[in-house]
Amino acid sequence: MEFQWPLEKLAATLMKDVRNITRVIYKESGILDNHRFRPLRKQNYHSDLTILISDLNGTVEEQNNISVVPKHYQNILALAFAVKEINENPQFLPNHTLGFHIYDSYDDAKKTYHTTMLLLFTLEAFVPNYICDMQNNLTAVIGGLDSEISLNVATILDIYKIPQLTYGPAPVMNDKTQGLYFYQMAPKESHQFEGILSLLVHFRWTWIGVIMMDNDNEERFVQTVLPLFSESGICFAFLERITILNFASKSYNNIQQWAKVHDKVMGSKANVVVLYGESYSMAYFRWLPYLSQLEHMTMNVKGKVWITTAQIEFTSFVSQRGWNPGMFHGTISFRINFSDPPGFFQYVESRNPSSIEGDGFIKDFWQQAFDCVFPNSIIGNVEGNICTGEEKLESLPGAFFEMGMTGHSYSIYNAVYAVAHALNMMSSAGFRHGGVLHGGRLKTQKPQFWQFHHFLRSVSFNNNAGDEVSFNQNGEVVSGLDVINWIIFSNQSFHRVRVGRMDPQAPQDQVFTINESAITWHSWFNQAYPISVCTESCHPGSSKKVKEGEPFCCYECIPCPEGKISNQEDMNDCNKCAEEDHPSKNQDVCIPKDRSFLSYKEPLGIILVFFALSFALLTVLVLGTFLNHHNTPIIKANNQNLTYTLLVSLLLCFLCALLFIGQPEKVTCLLRQTAFGIIFSVAVSCVLAKTVTVVVAFMATKPGSRMRKWVGKRLSTSIVLFCSLAQAGICTLWLATSPPFPDIDMLSVTEEIILECNEGSVPMLYPVLGYMGFLAIVSFTVAFLARKLPDSFNEAKFITFSMLIFCSVWLSFVPTYLSTKGKYMVAVEIFSILASSAGLLFCIFSPKCYIIVLRPELNIREQLIRRK
Repeated sequence: MEFQWPLEKLAATLMKDVRNITRVIYKESGILDNHRFRPLRKQNYHSDLTILISDLNGTVEEQNNISVVPKHYQNILALAFAVKEINENPQFLPNHTLGFHIYDSYDDAKKTYHTTMLLLFTLEAFVPNYICDMQNNLTAVIGGLDSEISLNVATILDIYKIPQLTYGPAPVMNDKTQGLYFYQMAPKESHQFEGILSLLVHFRWTWIGVIMMDNDNEERFVQTVLPLFSESGICFAFLERITILNFASKSYNNIQQWAKVHDKVMGSKANVVVLYGESYSMAYFRWLPYLSQLEHMTMNVKGKVWITTAQIEFTSFVSQRGWNPGMFHGTISFRINFSDPPGFFQYVESRNPSSIEGDGFIKDFWQQAFDCVFPNSIIGNVEGNICTGEEKLESLPGAFFEMGMTGHSYSIYNAVYAVAHALNMMSSAGFRHGGVLHGGRLKTQKPQFWQFHHFLRSVSFNNNAGDEVSFNQNGEVVSGLDVINWIIFSNQSFHRVRVGRMDPQAPQDQVFTINESAITWHSWFNQAYPISVCTESCHPGSSKKVKEGEPFCCYECIPCPEGKISNQEDMNDCNKCAEEDHPSKNQDVCIPKDRSFLSYKEPLGIILVFFALSFALLTVLVLGTFLNHHNTPIIKANNQNLTYTLLVSLLLCFLCALLFIGQPEKVTCLLRQTAFGIIFSVAVSCVLAKTVTVVVAFMATKPGSRMRKWVGKRLSTSIVLFCSLAQAGICTLWLATSPPFPDIDMLSVTEEIILECNEGSVPMLYPVLGYMGFLAIVSFTVAFLARKLPDSFNEAKFITFSMLIFCSVWLSFVPTYLSTKGKYMVAVEIFSILASSAGLLFCIFSPKCYIIVLRPELNIREQLIRRK
């Protein structure tokens, strides 16, 4: 902003304008100059149509003080231009001439009613040849620009069934006004609201402000339209009402209220503001930048994206001449889709106060628009600029006047043609069917007002601009809407750029279209994409948490809980992945789980296979060595059959570890735990038998011992068979009741689907392992008790060490096994099998192999029987 006025000075200045307006509004006369336009085609004509255009918003004068919206003068020109075209066309409405009157509503219900009554019942002659008798002249009314005025006019016109064509939004109906019928020339407001909502959703503007003019339409807008916005995820940072200045005593308070509205708008995080009001509202909105009570608000003006309906035009009061309109640069609005009728620009360009006769408005307009006075219109000294009449209309800024048609002017232009076409249809029908015999002669029957509606509803034509004009069943003009971007220049001129379209008749996916690249945003945004949200978007991997006591658009972003993801922005909740998938590290996408099992191809599997085969090969070498030296004393002294059985069982233990590697199959699942349990039981039974044999043999050497009868192969064989068969019985029961089977585990490991063997009945696994533990503990106990036997029988010491290793491995196996998942659980069991088996192999057989291979001189009978 260039400057900031003190509120007191501003109030005084504004009050002067308001008083001027008030004097005009409450002027006693209800009619403007009745003879200001005289559209004639021939000298003697019959006026079949009276057109009233209401709500000129102050295009009248009172002495030398005028406060007007000059731009609305074009509405008058559009009316006159349409009538002129029709009257000058000999093929259209032959033998008929259209005439019109222009009335002001004074923006007051009482005056509007009074003016409407004058239209119907006055005995004054408004135009030449106009007969003030409703039965002799067909009348249609165009207006008003604002819906409240249209409703006031309609309450009287409806009594006499006089058609009314509104070029503003349809009036708000209530219980007392139902049944009033309008022909709406402007776009239906509901389509515009849908367009605004589509625009907000398209650009993801969820945090917006709304400024409204304080009237009945505003209440309807708040109660019916804004809830639809909320249902689509739009929240409102503020809802502000602007009160129009009506009484001087309240003006200072109103100015303060306006100032607060401005500061609230500019201080808000909402970068998008929807403006809703009447045709003149923009002139009031332009006050806002000059009313701020905060200095930093005027020095550092923030840009906003302003969105308006087609009803609001970019207008200015004459008192706003020279005001910087840059605040509204980049505004997006809706406008009825149309093209300028040919000849209108030249018609407007030709308007000149010195050469135009019958236009009683042009001098008032000219003086206000160009800020000058005509010498013959004042008495005494002339103050200010003198109007030469040579000023160019195209030099006026767009806020004061436009050479091309505005949306309102175009609607008036079409309204005139719609009435003329209906009149043409009605006249033709009257000539064909309306004749009655009168004194022996056929006389055309004069149509009544109510008959005119039938023809007006069915009107459909192409105007001179090539646009089709027709009404739907509700009396609303069928038309699409253009989305317009306002490019405003510093000299108050502006340019409209079409950036989109709202077409209710188009296919569903093409109803609303927008070209983002064609939009020019306010310079404050540096042409960057404007963002208007209460809270920055929650990125994938997080969800929204609404803040207590605040609108649902204001929220916090919280990370998704473990096991859930959000793959879109601003999700209300995180979702679980399917069982076959798992969340990514950032919890923003579901990733298919890997199928996991201990494979022969992976390093861990290869290492375990290597050790299993190595130990198996070593066991074979030990067995081969023992078989090769089976006649030596050290082999004979250690129960050959029991030794060979132990070595074979250890060999099978190493090899059964291979059953745990690879993808689980039905056969491997059935065999691996049961084979391991039985084979290990055989191995531990052999160790127990060797230990018992050593103890019994030592005890049998004592004189008179009864243990001699137990010395021999029968005891060791009995121990091995009994202990092994007991384990085999447990395994058989397990397989018969609930055998293991291949299964998949999707829950234990987040990122993997574990292919495993389901043990069928876990309680059956515990007896298998417990029984082996029992045998190992018994073996360890017996071996420990026999560890101090003479050197010739010191195999008990090695068995003690082997059982110590065995028990240590399996005791550590239990917690490790339970704390791991997937293939690592299998690897722990394989490691335990290999480690415990290797412990038995090395502790029991390495001393013997050492003597057999490296110290053969010790492998003699004398050495074995030597005592310490």
